[in-house]
Amino acid sequence: MSTDYAALVETLSAQADPARLLRDVTTLAGEPRSRRRAPDGMARAEAYVKAELLAAGWQAQSRPFVRRWQFGVTDHRGRTPLPLRVRLYPRLRGANIVAELPGSAAAPRVVLGAHLDTVDASPGADDNASGVAVVLEAARLLARLPVRPNITLVLFDMEELGLVGARAAARELSAAGQVEGMICVESVGFYADGPGTQALPAGFGLLFRDVADQVRAARHRGDFTLVVHRRSSRAAAEFWRRAAARSTPALPSLALCDPRPDGPLGVLAGLAVPPLNNLGRSDHGAFWDRRIPALMLTDSANFRNPHYHQPTDTPATLDYERLATVTAATAATAVFWSQAGTRENPLANRGGHC
Repeated sequence: MSTDYAALVETLSAQADPARLLRDVTTLAGEPRSRRRAPDGMARAEAYVKAELLAAGWQAQSRPFVRRWQFGVTDHRGRTPLPLRVRLYPRLRGANIVAELPGSAAAPRVVLGAHLDTVDASPGADDNASGVAVVLEAARLLARLPVRPNITLVLFDMEELGLVGARAAARELSAAGQVEGMICVESVGFYADGPGTQALPAGFGLLFRDVADQVRAARHRGDFTLVVHRRSSRAAAEFWRRAAARSTPALPSLALCDPRPDGPLGVLAGLAVPPLNNLGRSDHGAFWDRRIPALMLTDSANFRNPHYHQPTDTPATLDYERLATVTAATAATAVFWSQAGTRENPLANRGGHC
């Protein structure tokens, strides 16, 4: 990490405010948010997000989309196995919120996003008011920088139905111009310091022996952020980890490299090795499918948080000091990545495998 970016991380870490993050999560997670099941809650959440972005100096607008005969999943609360959750939706009408800073360059851009919706009957503090709060606080910090970064913020709709909004956004943004990379903030607020609080997916130890060994060596403590990446985004993942370690409070992290290539071949590999699909369970997966380098930041959701997809996923269960560190590291990584396209790009190590 260069001296300039070390200073940037320190500045952002000092400015990221746990109290604002608490306010954002508390406001958003007062009720479920869903286009289909809780439309009033969704409308209130959208109004809050737009008002906060406008107050921070961003231009934000809703981008409607319609998907017909869309395969997806049910958004019932609970932990039903994925094969039993598959649904065919004849018609889905939704809208993403997209925001940019006035005066920023058209391209290349980095997308920073989180999904706004929840499953049925869950207020979704961790999943995913925590991610939305990070995006909102990052927006406040980024707007204060002397040079406006080329970053697009997206609050995705219908993630809980199967990345429906993210697929619409990835198609639209990639068609409009060069997307340098994407950072997905997915369930990042729940931490558990005690041993035995971090579980591993079935088959994980065989596929990712090194990461599994690190979790076991730490006695399965759920005190870290997981940074999921592919070969195309490995340098960005390492930058994020260094930034999180340098922030205050420092936050440990584990990097997990999905060995699949970006694009259609990666989709086919997921069909052949189903456990790999755990690594593409959020909105970044839609960008990987379009060969756009992407990261997912997560506390690992149901593999750590006992409140996942439950009515008990409330603001009181989250750690806002650590959430501030996630914000600072994420904002710094987005800035670095967005500027990389204007010079020899240290984050563009596309191609190959892990």
